[in-house]
Amino acid sequence: MRRYHRWMLLVALLWLVLSPAMAQSPYHVFVPLMIRAAQNPLFSGEATYYLEADGSGACLFDPIPGDRMVAAISYLNYGNADYCGAYVEVFGPQGSVVVRIVDMCPDNPGCGLNHLDLSPEAFDRIAPRAWGRVPITWRVISPPLSGPVQIHLKAGSNPWWLAFQVRNHRNPITKLEYRTPQGQWVELARTTYNYFIRQCNCANGELGPFTLRITDIYGNALTETLQFSTLSRTSNSPGELVNGSGQFPYGP
Repeated sequence: MRRYHRWMLLVALLWLVLSPAMAQSPYHVFVPLMIRAAQNPLFSGEATYYLEADGSGACLFDPIPGDRMVAAISYLNYGNADYCGAYVEVFGPQGSVVVRIVDMCPDNPGCGLNHLDLSPEAFDRIAPRAWGRVPITWRVISPPLSGPVQIHLKAGSNPWWLAFQVRNHRNPITKLEYRTPQGQWVELARTTYNYFIRQCNCANGELGPFTLRITDIYGNALTETLQFSTLSRTSNSPGELVNGSGQFPYGP
């Protein structure tokens, strides 16, 4: 203990002696409190493919014609739609591919932890289709997307019950907040079908414009103010997609 105390005293004296000189130095040294990993962690699992892969599924995204680089993630990873819309890079026996998560793979036929069920076209990039099931590793990535995030208003929404879905987001979404007419931020509950719900127990409902704050898994936040033309007090919305103004920065 005595040696420890002597060492601490020596460090303190050196700091007092050197600090004036350091203050006059033209050079600045910044010591980061936290260093972010260069890449997201790798997960190990297996991959299969399913013929129905078209962009739709449990996440309730619309099919995108011509975009078959999609996958379903194991029900053990799916959580509360946590991976919906996330992009993952998959490494297989004979190559790699980037896919977007759009569906949940059930426990049939054996979608274990970290399992990905790919579109046939995506599976072809990592192994011969005849192999059927192969070992893989995969990680979440931030792809070079074009355009801003989008907000989809679910069919059936009305001024008293609003369901918002984030689309075209570079990074996985962790939170969606809604600013009330009184200026308060309220976190919206996420459903397993990947919509965030706002219920208003108010006489006249809410017609907008709506201010939403979207947060990704890295803590980046986008604030978007949007107006939906299909909202009406006399009928439910048939559904509507509106472009935001921003996009998330690249993650690891």
